Amino acid sequence: MTENVKTNKYTEISQKYGDPWIWGIYLMLVVISIIESYSASSREISTKGLYMPLIMQLVYLAGGAVCIFVLMRSRYNSPSFLYLMVPVLALFTVFCLIYVLKFGTDINGARRAMTIIPGLLTIQPAEFAKLSIVTMLSYIFAKSQKNHDISNKGLFGAAVVVAVYGGLMISSGLTNTLLLIAISGSMLLIGGARLKKILYLMGFFAVMFAIFLVIKSMNDKTDEAFRDSQKERIANKAPGDEALETVPAGDNKPTALQRSGTWKSRVHEWWYSDSLLYRPITAKNQQEMFSRMAQAHGGILGKGIGQSRECSRLPLAFSDYIFSIIIEETGLLGGFFVLLLYLSLLGRAAMIVRRSKRVLPSLLVIGMASFITFQALFHMAINVGVFPVSGQPLPLVSKGGTSILVVSIAIGVMLSVSRTIANDGNKNNKAKDDAPVIEGLDAENPTEIPVRNVWR
Repeated sequence: MTENVKTNKYTEISQKYGDPWIWGIYLMLVVISIIESYSASSREISTKGLYMPLIMQLVYLAGGAVCIFVLMRSRYNSPSFLYLMVPVLALFTVFCLIYVLKFGTDINGARRAMTIIPGLLTIQPAEFAKLSIVTMLSYIFAKSQKNHDISNKGLFGAAVVVAVYGGLMISSGLTNTLLLIAISGSMLLIGGARLKKILYLMGFFAVMFAIFLVIKSMNDKTDEAFRDSQKERIANKAPGDEALETVPAGDNKPTALQRSGTWKSRVHEWWYSDSLLYRPITAKNQQEMFSRMAQAHGGILGKGIGQSRECSRLPLAFSDYIFSIIIEETGLLGGFFVLLLYLSLLGRAAMIVRRSKRVLPSLLVIGMASFITFQALFHMAINVGVFPVSGQPLPLVSKGGTSILVVSIAIGVMLSVSRTIANDGNKNNKAKDDAPVIEGLDAENPTEIPVRNVWR
């Protein structure tokens, strides 16, 4: 097959279905998800039955596939698409985050979930926030383009959005807030912001984060002192004195809004984790201990699919620690292959950005790819001990309906943009990158680099 024939084939596929490389990466992750999520579900199998974990994961993946197909066939630059993905998604996310702060379901010591149908359907708004931050920043940066740079007004708007989302999410997990900052930084680069403005924004986030931690630590100390005084009063109350109420059960456990002590403890454990080999396994360190044991057991080539030893002991092996099970079963080589899949997705997004004429699709593509890739890197870093312990699913692989749905939407948006860009110049197709968009969102892409055979 000649070079021109290959190029035409790739272009033809891209015009119909979106970038074929993104499809390939998605399908590979789906296969890994089906195999490894089921392999790591020993604890669920004992309570839910042999095939129920597999059936539920297939249902989640099927729902995600429907979202991808619908979004892939949509035009990213249509008013209805932008309306749903920017203001509607933002309002829904903020409402859910506020609701979770007050009435959310407690998961591992923090309010993270919103129960829709008890025992059957819950959603985690933090996952939607990652998607919403990308669409919000894409809109703001595209709207505030000025001479291939982001205006001060746009920079301020981005700072406010990230600060609001980060403040609402920080009680559900420190890594979620750090992930938002990483995503916004990558989008600033593609948006054409100058280095000075990027440093200003990152400095603003650092100052706000430090202030928040100081205030939170002071509040936690006040709450702890109040609970201790209440315990002392109850212990010393006179017989028959009904004025003092008992301290609620479980008061020794930090609530979702009293997490700074938990973060400090996890950071301390992570900093001194080089001595894990000589520590006894306790309830506090069992995740680190069993995850390291799983990785050590896997070695270079792994023990084989379904041969995991630690999946029955490792808490959350099917979600927050599934990468450890992947390494145990497929070895260091298998873990490296999974890492390459996510990095390839980010690289493919960069290739799409190079051909985009407008900044809006460029930001959407790189934002979605950054969100997926950074989340995967955070998950892997937590598993191998580079980052402190924190809950972060492996995109499309870990079990969880909200995470799979959100990541599928992100991939669908990427395919929609790539399909639209591929049709640029195709007179027989209306899905073109230079098609009219909402006024103010037609700024040129400052990073456009036209090259030949980019779809190969």
